Amino acid sequence: MFPLIKSLEDYMLPCVIKEHYGFDCIGCGLQRSALFFIKGQFMDAFLMYPALYPMLLFFVFLIFDMFKKIENSEKMKLGLASLILIAAVTNYILKLFFN
Repeated sequence: MFPLIKSLEDYMLPCVIKEHYGFDCIGCGLQRSALFFIKGQFMDAFLMYPALYPMLLFFVFLIFDMFKKIENSEKMKLGLASLILIAAVTNYILKLFFN
């Protein structure tokens, strides 16, 4: 598994916004957070990009909803999407002021 993780690290994409403008975008940290998650470093993944966990929950919910229709799934999707947005924006603002 570790050679796979090492090869994933080699293919991580640089942030175009950070390269051109010198500051983080709202998605900066997502790839590294996902890599921490794959490695089992769950707290590091959360600290790097807190919106990762609601995103994972959202994708699991979408897959589950495709096979077994869930009542009020649209409200749940909207709630999860809102949680992702709140987590991402909060993380971005905190990075801007404290990094």
